[in-house]
Amino acid sequence: MLTIFERETQNMSWVLDLDGVIWLGENPIPGAAQAVARLQATGEPVAFVTNNSFTHRDRVAEKLAAHGIDARGLVFTSSMAVASLFEPGSRVLVCAGPGVLRELADRGVETMDVSEAHAAEWDADAVVVGFHRSFDYQRMTVASTAVRNGARLIAANTDSTYPTPDGPIPGAGSILASIVTASGVTAQVAGKPHAPIAQIVREAVGPTGMVIGDRVDTDGAFARELGYEFGLVFSGVTAADDIPDGAVPDVMAADLASLVHQTLSGSGDAH
Repeated sequence: MLTIFERETQNMSWVLDLDGVIWLGENPIPGAAQAVARLQATGEPVAFVTNNSFTHRDRVAEKLAAHGIDARGLVFTSSMAVASLFEPGSRVLVCAGPGVLRELADRGVETMDVSEAHAAEWDADAVVVGFHRSFDYQRMTVASTAVRNGARLIAANTDSTYPTPDGPIPGAGSILASIVTASGVTAQVAGKPHAPIAQIVREAVGPTGMVIGDRVDTDGAFARELGYEFGLVFSGVTAADDIPDGAVPDVMAADLASLVHQTLSGSGDAH
């Protein structure tokens, strides 16, 4: 890990999760916008990386702007990572939300939603699974049948829950688990903490930095995949007494504002 001196002599990128770090649902987490501005004032890249595949990156940037945060073109989603796994002209059944559909379309991929009655007979190269609230037994049946018939199984992420102001709700990983069970096939995962999204982020912001997130299993592992430090906040899914044995983050704090103050003040930041 980097020492304070090394931080001052190398570029230090900041990779921020969104749900549980910047906001909970539509509700901003107090102090988050000011903390982002403080990080951006260092002159180093500040990227926003989310496993939420439902919302397209443009809408994510608009939501950040509504919260007083200028994303500066550095928004990365698991949908982008999904799309990077396909060549133009591929045929994909989509068991996910509009963010996945749009990224695949922009990639030149032919898509069909699994809600279509004849989708099970469509000759698909792959099935993509992501978070969406319309998942039901029929979608599970069509998706798992296509996978058993030879389609690749691609997941946006394996997050079992999704944080909201009222507590966690089932996430993409919970949807994926039913399809994995029904098909008997293990998915290739595109989002955090896996290599497809790590490659996209590393190419954009560089080899050195810190991931700040609210999940040890996802954000902490993503930091290791990138070769970055990991800062854990307790404003989302993980509580202070939920940290697994042996999984000690480099920095821990109640929320983003506290973590940024702790980190930058310790490296001589004068803001």
